[in-house]
Amino acid sequence: MSSESSGTAHTKYDRLIAAAKAIPPVPTIVVHPCDETSLRGAVDSAQAGIIKPLLVGPEAKIKATASKHGLDIAGFEIIDEPHSEAAAARGVELIHAARGEMLMKGSLHTDELMRSVTAKSVGLRTDRRISHVFVMDVPAYADTLFITDAAINIFPDLDGKRDIIQNAIDLYTQAGFGTLPRVAILSAVETVTSKIPSTIEAAALCKMADRGQITGGMLDGPLAFDNAIDVEAARIKGIKSEVAGRAQILVVPDLEAGNMLAKNLAYFAKADGAGIVLGARVPIVLTSRADSARARMASCAVAALYADARRRRAPTVA
Repeated sequence: MSSESSGTAHTKYDRLIAAAKAIPPVPTIVVHPCDETSLRGAVDSAQAGIIKPLLVGPEAKIKATASKHGLDIAGFEIIDEPHSEAAAARGVELIHAARGEMLMKGSLHTDELMRSVTAKSVGLRTDRRISHVFVMDVPAYADTLFITDAAINIFPDLDGKRDIIQNAIDLYTQAGFGTLPRVAILSAVETVTSKIPSTIEAAALCKMADRGQITGGMLDGPLAFDNAIDVEAARIKGIKSEVAGRAQILVVPDLEAGNMLAKNLAYFAKADGAGIVLGARVPIVLTSRADSARARMASCAVAALYADARRRRAPTVA
């Protein structure tokens, strides 16, 4: 999935969804799907054979939403919880009980869901920092483009960025996008300067990769956005690397930069953006009310492919 032609707009998600349809539907805990957007995302993905949903939330409200918008949920199990906070907590419990292999956000605030996910004693934390990846289908760019982190970590430190990068590389390789992704660590310039701390962190992260602290990808940075994604811009600046001009994963300095970059691509370049949270015990699908139906399905597809790969890689017990 890493060598799509840039000649056809928005073909990358079609391939992604097709790949997810080829694996068994992944049991998915859908938390508080009480509006049309979130419930339709679960129903469409289920009908496509990508997920097998278990709906958690106020049963009467979920059924009323389905009835109002003509959504068939007759075959779905519903676990009744009175409100969004209780639904989030129950969703996490169901993951612990092995009822689902991924979690999907419904019509509740992201921070509500993530409070239950990150709860110290009963949440879904691992040794890895939790982070978010936008998987973007940019019509003018040849490759599927990952942007991280634009939704969870506001000002990540060096150790946090190490985990953010490793999470993105693991998703790229395990979900079938390709091997050895090209990772550009972005800043405002492509030279290291004490005046811009993100350039120093970018250089340190590249050295960490050299020393095996980050594995599975090719890193370069600092790189400015233009010479990360445009070969000619990199040539003009005299940058010679395997990554410059051809990046597949863009690592941003902070959440503000990432959020603005992703939304610029969405609104100016007409890109679709699927969203997934990594670093927890299971992948978490984060969708927005502004997402297109296909972007919501693509989010489920990415998470399903990743969950399937994790299941197949898990050690078997004799």
